[in-house]
Amino acid sequence: MRTLSPDQALSFLAAGARTAMVATTMRDGGPHVVPVWFVVDGGDLVFTIAEHSVKARNLARDPRAAVCVDDETFPYAFATVRGPVEIAVRPDDFLAWTTRIAERYVGRERADEYGERDAALDDWVVRLKPERIFAQAEIAA
Repeated sequence: MRTLSPDQALSFLAAGARTAMVATTMRDGGPHVVPVWFVVDGGDLVFTIAEHSVKARNLARDPRAAVCVDDETFPYAFATVRGPVEIAVRPDDFLAWTTRIAERYVGRERADEYGERDAALDDWVVRLKPERIFAQAEIAA
């Protein structure tokens, strides 16, 4: 097992098309975890969400989140990130964000289609600013 540096962890997070599991805190203090598509942008994790979703309500009340991303192929790896979030409600470049995120998962040829779809579903751009990063690789080596 090998612990990754923060820069190595961000490289791991930016590679491939792994889905992030985003954890937020419910009003009663319980956890809420959901999958999201995301991109790494300048060291931050960026994803979009719908303003009426549970995670949006949680982030509006408590603007902190944690993300976990794993590699399910041998010898396995994962990265967790936690920190405060910044929320931008339908910024001027919203479609550009949804398209950029979609391209990571569906490829350039379908990015516009999925970017437009997600722009119709979501309302916020969420930027997770890492305060703590922990990542390990070669877990089963």
